[in-house]
Amino acid sequence: MEEVLINVTPRETRVAMVENGVLQEVVIERESKRGLVSNIYKGRVCRVLPGMQAAFVDIGLERAAFLHASDISIEGHNGPVNNINMALYEGQSILVQVIKNPLGSKGARLTTQMSIPSRYLVFIPDANTNVGISQRISGEERSRLLEIVNSYMREHNPCPFQNGNTQRCGFIIRTAADGVTAETLQFDMAFLYRVWNAILEKAKTAPPASLVYEDFPLKIRVLRDLVEMTVEKIRIDSRETYLEMSAFADKFVPELLPLLEHYPGERPIFDLYNIEEEIAKGLQRHVDLKSGGYLVIDQTEAMTTIDVNTGKFVGHRNLEETIFKTNLEATQVIARQVRLRNLGGIIIVDFIDMIDPEHRRQVLRSLEKCLEKDHAKTYISDVSPLGLVQMTRKRTRESLEHILCEPCSVCGGRGTIKSVETVCYEIFREIMREARQFEAQQFLVYASQLVVDLLIEESETVEQLEKFIGCTIKFQVETFYNQEQYDIVLV
Repeated sequence: MEEVLINVTPRETRVAMVENGVLQEVVIERESKRGLVSNIYKGRVCRVLPGMQAAFVDIGLERAAFLHASDISIEGHNGPVNNINMALYEGQSILVQVIKNPLGSKGARLTTQMSIPSRYLVFIPDANTNVGISQRISGEERSRLLEIVNSYMREHNPCPFQNGNTQRCGFIIRTAADGVTAETLQFDMAFLYRVWNAILEKAKTAPPASLVYEDFPLKIRVLRDLVEMTVEKIRIDSRETYLEMSAFADKFVPELLPLLEHYPGERPIFDLYNIEEEIAKGLQRHVDLKSGGYLVIDQTEAMTTIDVNTGKFVGHRNLEETIFKTNLEATQVIARQVRLRNLGGIIIVDFIDMIDPEHRRQVLRSLEKCLEKDHAKTYISDVSPLGLVQMTRKRTRESLEHILCEPCSVCGGRGTIKSVETVCYEIFREIMREARQFEAQQFLVYASQLVVDLLIEESETVEQLEKFIGCTIKFQVETFYNQEQYDIVLV
């Protein structure tokens, strides 16, 4: 049984996807930090980099966005451009779409190859007469859907290019279209044509570096993108949001209307399945396995590493069996944690070394199977002789950690701070350095309680230092100093 739970609070919406009572995925959207993916902007090219075959484009954000040549298509031609100088110049106005949100120090990633999704279709303005279809749809249904879309395209006017010319546009038939009527698909196609024409009209008069099309908010994208046919219920704890979603479903996806349910209970909706607790666990580095083993998940800007350990699990037969069972169990937890934390980019999984090639094959197959329900596209490599598996997962929005957390103000995001002993020795060195440069009768050291306590314990060392520099040293606790902070004042 699959359910979707929607928790709405002022300026924040959270969506939890639950399968058999267990949280599988959580999506969080804050009004102050709405995602940009799928938004379309009228950008201004501010810099072209031929050496990188890329350009920076101002779309009105704090940082310029990045546009690579492989993501640029010239109107009327199939495929991306080979030379960016043939397509762009500085100061040029260009219609672009965000395909990756800004992350850390990196700006948004852009494309000129637009796509606008609806519930059943994805509209591709510059795809000529091509019609694609989800691989999950097969047999007679596949042929039926392709004929419906192709027939509608033959009977209706071509869509316009940005420059005013016209051409036949393309569509991709989504998995959700399986079994829908011809009328429903045609309604979707007509709606997408209208959206694209409205975008082009707005782009004509919009100033450079401005938004011309914004994607739906999360509560509506749930109905368009996230709800699979296997979902049995969508529960919403806000009556206002419930009414908005009902109105949208009634107009565009009536088959989902019976699934919508307002949750008026006094107990918070996320407490029904311990979702708050699971979100908290999704921010922890250490993840326990039922067998007694555990995972260690470290997320960095370059990649995410997942280390599998046997922990307390000793098995019943031999070491190889213990390792195999731990790795097999880990694949299920890894797949769930990757979705829950929304880990993207390069992910390195360090499985415990397995001698038996069959065991390695089964572990890899188990990981692939567990990731099949993931909405994000993943690619998994073979298990290396060291037990490492390299995988990539498409990153379109920030991870759970990036949304809910910020770098530690004490350690600066390193994950560690200097020990009290290290700070004490730094203070001793700094005092000696300043004693050589300045004449002073006394040094006053301001530091945290733990550092001052250890300095007092090191009274013999302090006494030797006083004799060496020829002046006294006093210590004073600063309550608001963290462990690494200190100041040395000459008196």
